[in-house]
Amino acid sequence: MEAIVYGEFGGPEVLRHAEGVAVPEPGPGEVRVKVAAVGVNPVDWKRRYGWVEEFYPTTFPAVPGLEFAGTVDELGEGVTGLAVGDEVLGWTKTGAYAEYAIAGIVAPKPAGLSWEAAASLPVAGETAQRVLDLLGVRSGETLFLHGAAGVVGSVGVQLAVAAGVTVIGSASESNHAYLRELGAIPVAYGEGLADRVRAAAPDGVDAVFDAAGHGVLPVAIELLGGGEPGGEAAAKERIVTIADVDAEKYGIVFSGSLGDPDAVRAGLTAHARGAAAGTLAVRLADTLPLKEAARAQELSESGHVRGKLILTP
Repeated sequence: MEAIVYGEFGGPEVLRHAEGVAVPEPGPGEVRVKVAAVGVNPVDWKRRYGWVEEFYPTTFPAVPGLEFAGTVDELGEGVTGLAVGDEVLGWTKTGAYAEYAIAGIVAPKPAGLSWEAAASLPVAGETAQRVLDLLGVRSGETLFLHGAAGVVGSVGVQLAVAAGVTVIGSASESNHAYLRELGAIPVAYGEGLADRVRAAAPDGVDAVFDAAGHGVLPVAIELLGGGEPGGEAAAKERIVTIADVDAEKYGIVFSGSLGDPDAVRAGLTAHARGAAAGTLAVRLADTLPLKEAARAQELSESGHVRGKLILTP
């Protein structure tokens, strides 16, 4: 089969387009999927550099990619509720930058949902939902979401707003109109961020979701009253980052691993239905052929892409 492989850590140049790669076989409880679309994520190039081995250990030769949409091609032993030919989206165990991939967690793809839109949901939806659950945000509370216009951030905004949460979202000014469309109150990045968040939420914020990193954790602690006597420990309990590797230094939770498989599957099913119904959307940036995987990762790493990058075998 066709696949993108790499045999060492490094820059985009280590990615190689290969033909004749062995087609993987599904084990018990797994399915093999003929991939129709692949979502490109920052974790893909972070894995390529070897930066996230703690969460995603690598065995070489490796195929990048966590999420896909495609058609069930073969069932492993003990799989029920699925049939060959079913259209699904989900998480791969063998790498999604390939014609075929093995998956253990899949959900039905609604008929009205495009392959590209379906492939954009698993990582962003699961990550956003996991962080919101960890924070325990409730209707009537106010959430500050740093990096709100990114793919994960924008899904987090939509899920939180749908749950009755007021969202203050940081983004570049060019994305402020987009955040307003999603239901968030936008604030600009940069110096003075804490003051702008306070102005947007005069009654204060209850929790912070850091989807962008860039050293915002001290600001988050300050916003939640960490500067008051005895306030720092309580503040840190309601801050979660998915982007700042210095989280441990600040005593803040870094969330980077999948949750319970059954909950992940149920969430993915709900998000796919929401996307098909038009109540949940991921902005698509571009669709590229699989052979251009290195370029797609370079674009993702640049940080200047608006929306999701998709690869198609």
